[in-house]
Amino acid sequence: MKKAHVPGFRKAQVELEHCSTCKGKAVVQGVSYELVCIDCNGSGWVMAGSRMVLASDELVTQLSFKLQQAQREIEVLKRGPSITGPAAYYQQNNRRGAGGSNYTGD
Repeated sequence: MKKAHVPGFRKAQVELEHCSTCKGKAVVQGVSYELVCIDCNGSGWVMAGSRMVLASDELVTQLSFKLQQAQREIEVLKRGPSITGPAAYYQQNNRRGAGGSNYTGD
């Protein structure tokens, strides 16, 4: 018997984009004051491509996924550039130069 894929064990990540009406600000300018954007239900986010509005509970989950991804990218950038191969050897101090400085042979 073939194994069947059972949906629901993992939450699918939906691509989000800024609302085209409010430009991601969640409000639009009325005559004398700002109004909540009705195209995105005041969230500033819609589904990419279809521009459908997400339910508030689904939106919270998707924004959490987006935040976690951004935090991972920030951590990678904080670690600094990872130099590998010959460039890594060239950049490190080998203390073979005059006064213990770096000598690269150039």
